[in-house]
Parts: sequence; structure tokens; C-alpha cells
Amino acid sequence: MSSTSSSGSTGAAADDSQLLRHHTPFKLFWCASVASTIALQMQIVAVGWQVYQLTHSAFDLGIVGLVQFIPSLILVFVVGHVADKHDRRNVARVSALVEALAAATLALGSMGGWLNREIIFAIVFVIGAGRAFSKPTMSAMLPSLMPAALLPRAVAGSASATQFAIIIGPAVGGFLYVAGPAVVYASSCVLFAVCSLLLSLIKRPPQARAAQGGKPTGASLSSVFAGLAFIRSKPAIFGAISLDMFAVLLGGATALLPVYAHDILQTGSAGLGLLRSAPALGALAVALFLARRPLRGRVGRTMFIAVGVFGLATIVFGLSRSFALSLLALVALGASDMISVVVRSSFVQLETPDEMRGRVSAVNSVFIGTSNQLGEFESGLTAAWFGAVPAVLIGGIGTILIVLLWIRLFPALYKVDRLAAR
Repeated sequence: MSSTSSSGSTGAAADDSQLLRHHTPFKLFWCASVASTIALQMQIVAVGWQVYQLTHSAFDLGIVGLVQFIPSLILVFVVGHVADKHDRRNVARVSALVEALAAATLALGSMGGWLNREIIFAIVFVIGAGRAFSKPTMSAMLPSLMPAALLPRAVAGSASATQFAIIIGPAVGGFLYVAGPAVVYASSCVLFAVCSLLLSLIKRPPQARAAQGGKPTGASLSSVFAGLAFIRSKPAIFGAISLDMFAVLLGGATALLPVYAHDILQTGSAGLGLLRSAPALGALAVALFLARRPLRGRVGRTMFIAVGVFGLATIVFGLSRSFALSLLALVALGASDMISVVVRSSFVQLETPDEMRGRVSAVNSVFIGTSNQLGEFESGLTAAWFGAVPAVLIGGIGTILIVLLWIRLFPALYKVDRLAAR
């Protein structure tokens, strides 16, 4: 009996994977995500290395994260309303074009020699505004492209695209930087334009037309704040989102990678690219595994364990003076983070009605932006006060403490067994 059940499960997994591979909207979405993420990751390496070469300040690396986060915070409720009331494909397309124009400006500034610290911060702010719209909009778009039963696999498949791009992007960006930052930024501009083109080829799903209605409606306070109200009414969803926020906020070691590459490991821009790629290598391996064999039970407990491992890997990286050990620690960090991402993303999307997904995704994006961009600012500030190594160690220890506290505060999340479709 158990042998038959296992065979049936394997057959279903194969059928699901086959469907994903031949699902044209998903393939276009997947390719657009790859192009956009490679472009962004190349930019991140170039901006981080360029700013650190200009100022040699860990605090300024933190400012880069802060100015990317501010637009997400300011625009959170506007973004959610726009994503729910307008064609999500067009919103994401325009956002990609804004990012392309920002990349082109960075390229021209690098070639002309007129880029300085303040101008880079201003352009990064514009990039952050583009991401504030594109990230939650694409997140809300994915569930409307396929049946709910396939969503966990689709999330893992989409995450594998992102992690593949995060592996390729930083490595390519680090090596291209040898030819100059303008080359990196120009390449990013082209890839953002490709992303916009691919999104324009996706046909609007019938269920999206029905959910979003024929004509966009005006924004009201109740509509704009509905995403936040929905999350507050669901303790398990709030617990999942906030766990990720605080864990990555404290464990943001990647913000200090230019410092580690330049001063501690002494690897140069090419080494920085490899360090940036390492977390994505671990994340990609896990995403591909979960796309084939999704988690079947005790997903809440698994997520908590994964975040705890994330904290331990952060501590190991902070203490390492070996380039090889640092790479391994970052691979483990990315692998554990991906487990948490797949569980949280699938759980939140499956528990949210389609007509609310844009607003919920926008609030979720601010939490994620807080953990990533604001986490970079926290890491830069802490490093400026105590040094890079103590800053990373404090973050890793803080992440583990957050896991223990959240298990007590959100027992319902810990007890979630399966990711069930609505």
C-alpha cells in the first residue's frame, strides 16, 4: 500500500512539473523574473563596490539599503491598491522600464565621471521606487497564472528562477566591473528592458479580469488599508511575515560583503561577486528540490528550524577568515532562507483571496524590504559602531533569539502542518 501511494505521489509530481514546463504564461513570467533579477543583482554588486571605493565607509553601504527601502515604505498602500485595481502586467512592465532608465543613468554617469555619493543615492532611490511596484505586483500576479493546487510548486519554480539569477548576476557583475561600472549598468539596462518586453507577452488570465474588474476604481482609505487589516486579522500570516522580517533584519550579513571582500578576505570585485552568488547557490538547490518534492507536513516547524539555521550560518560567516569557509557558510545561509521563503510565500498567497493579493503583497513587500534594505542599513550602522565582525555576530545571535521568541508568540504558525489550497 505504501509503495503504491509513493508511486502515485511521484507520478503527480511529474505531471505537475510537466504542466509547469509547458505553461506558456508561467514560462514568460519565469524568464522575465530571471532577466529582472540578474539585472538587479549586477547593479547591487556595482553600486556596492563603487560606493565603497568612493568612501571606504561601511555606513554608506548601509545608506544604500536605506534609500532603497524608503520608497517601499512611502508607497506601500498606493502600490497595493494599484496592483489590485489595474492590470498587473502593465504595472510590472512600467516598473521594469523605470529601473532600466535608472540603470542607463548610472551607466552615463560612470562614463562621464560625474557620479558621486549623493547622485548614486538619488538614483538608487528611483530604483527602489521601481522595485516598490514591481516586486509585490509580480508576486500577486503569479497565483492568477495557474491553478491553486500548483501554486507551491510554482512558487518554488519561481524562486528557483530568482536564485539562479542571483547566482549568475553577482558573478557576472563582479567580472564585468573589471571593464568598468558603466559596462555593468548598461547590461542591467538591457535586461530590464527585456523583462518589460516579456511581461507584455503574457495574456491577461480570465480570473484576473474577473477579480480586478473591468474599470479601475478610485482609492478609498478602507480599500488602501485593507491589506494591513487583513494581515492583522490573521495571526499565523502576521507571524510568518514578521518572522522573516526580523530574522533577515538582524541577520543581514550580505550588506557587509564589500567590507569582507575588500578588508577581511581581500578578494577584490571578482571575489565579491562570488560571495554575492553563494547564498543563491544554496537557495537554488533547495528551490529546485522543493519544486520537485514540496514539503508535505510540519511546514510551520520546518520554517522555524530553517530560520534558526540561517542565524547559525550567519555566525559562522562572521567568524570565518577563510574564503572557502565563508562561501560554504553563505551557501548554507541561502539554503535555509529559501525553505522559509517558499513556506511563507505559499502560505500567505494561499490564505489570501485573489482580489486582496495586491494589497497583501504590498504590505508583505514592505516587511521583506524592511528585512533586506533596512537590514542593510542596520548592518552598516552597527558595523560603523562596533566593526564588521561584531555586527554580523550580533545579527546571527539576534536571529536565533527571534526564532525562540516567535515560537512562543505564534504557536498556531509553529503547528501549521500543510500548505492547503483554498
